[in-house]
Amino acid sequence: MNIVSDPKLVPPDTVLSPEANLAASLATANGVLTVDLDAIVANWRKLEKTAVPAECAGVIKADAYGCGVDPVARALAGAGCKTFFVATLGEAHAARAALPTATIYVLDGFFPNSGDAYAKIDAKPVIGDLNELAEWDVFCRRSGWAGGAAIHIDTGMNRLGLTITEAQGIVPRINAGDHGITMVMSHLACAESLNHPLNAKQLATFREIASLFSGVPASLSNSSGIFLGAAFQFDVVRPGAALYGVNPTPEADNPMQPVVELKARIVQIRNLDKGESVGYGGTWTTRRPTKLAIVSAGYADGYFRAAGGVDGTRSAEVMVAGKRCPVAGRISMDLMAVDVTDLDKNAARRGHMVTLIGEGITVDELAHHFGTIGYEVLTSLGPRYARVYKGGAAATEQPPAIPEQPPPIPA
Repeated sequence: MNIVSDPKLVPPDTVLSPEANLAASLATANGVLTVDLDAIVANWRKLEKTAVPAECAGVIKADAYGCGVDPVARALAGAGCKTFFVATLGEAHAARAALPTATIYVLDGFFPNSGDAYAKIDAKPVIGDLNELAEWDVFCRRSGWAGGAAIHIDTGMNRLGLTITEAQGIVPRINAGDHGITMVMSHLACAESLNHPLNAKQLATFREIASLFSGVPASLSNSSGIFLGAAFQFDVVRPGAALYGVNPTPEADNPMQPVVELKARIVQIRNLDKGESVGYGGTWTTRRPTKLAIVSAGYADGYFRAAGGVDGTRSAEVMVAGKRCPVAGRISMDLMAVDVTDLDKNAARRGHMVTLIGEGITVDELAHHFGTIGYEVLTSLGPRYARVYKGGAAATEQPPAIPEQPPPIPA
C-alpha cells in the first residue's frame, strides 16, 4: 500500500488519494488480511463486563498479536481502555506513539542502562528479578524519575518473577511508603484448563503474597483466567488473545467475536488425471480426475506446512465460492494447492480470492490443523498480505471491497 507522501516528487496526474492507493493495492494483492476493530472493541467490552469491578487492560504485544499495534491501540483507547501491556521497550515505543496518555507496562523487564529509555516514553517495567529491582532503584535515585514499576512474582509458571521468599523480602519497603511499586502481578500457567489443580494452587499463593503488598493493585488473570471466576480477577485483568478472537475457554464455545479474515488469490487452475501426486514429496495422490486451484499463500505467509494434505488424513480446508475445499499436498513457501473438483465448473477461476480464515473457518480451527494454538497463528501472519481495517472510533466510511479479480492490464 504505497501511498505517495510528497506530491511534488511525481506528476500531478499520478498522485492518488490514500483511498485510491488502498483500492489499487487490494486489486493487485496476492493476499488480504482484514482486521475488524469493532470486533476487538466488542471483545474488550465483554471481558471488561465479565471482570467487573476489576479494571480490564489490553495486551498489545507482538504487534497486537499480528493485528497492528497502532490501529488496535487507538481503538481500545477510544473504547476506554487505559492500561496496556507490551513485551519489549521497542513495542512500548510503538504503543506510546498511538497512546499518548495511557499507562504502558513492559513485561520483559528492566535491563541495565535502560532507565532513560523507560523515562523518555513514560513506560513502566515489570520487574521479576532482584538484580533488576536494584538497578531500577539506582536509576530512580540518580535521575529522580518516579514513573513506577510492577513487581512480577512467580507462583508456579517458573518463567519470570521473584520467588515467594524474595517477594516477602521486599514487603518492608511497601510498608515504608514511597516505594514506587504500582502493581503486583503473577501469571497463570494452565488457565485454559478449567479444573487444572495448578490454578487453585497459584491463586492461593498469589492471594497470600499480594495481601502483603498493601495498597498496591494486584493482577493475576490473562484471557482464560478471567473466565475462572471472580476470585482470580483481583484489581486488574490482562486479556490478550481473547481480544483478537482466540477462544479463551477451549473446553466450551468461544465467547469472543472473530476479528480477522484472511484471503488469498488463485494464481492457476490445473486439471489432473487419477493417480497423479501433488506437491513436494508426493504426499497426496488424486483418486479421480481432479481440478486444483493453486493459491498464493504458503508457510512464508504464516500458513503452516503442517496443514498440508497427506493421503489418508484430513487436511485443512479453505472456502472457495462459499464451499469448503481441502488442501491438497504439502504447503509450499509461497503456494498451496486446493482440491476444487466438487465445485461448479466456473466457480473457481484464476484471480479469484479464497478464504483461509473466515466464513466459518476460525483461527482456532486453523491452529488445530497447524498443530499449535491460535496465538501462534495470529502472530505468524506474514507481511506480504495487504491489510484492511474495519471499524474503530476514527472510521468514517467502509473500506473498499476486495476485488475478486485483479483489473486487466491496459494495452
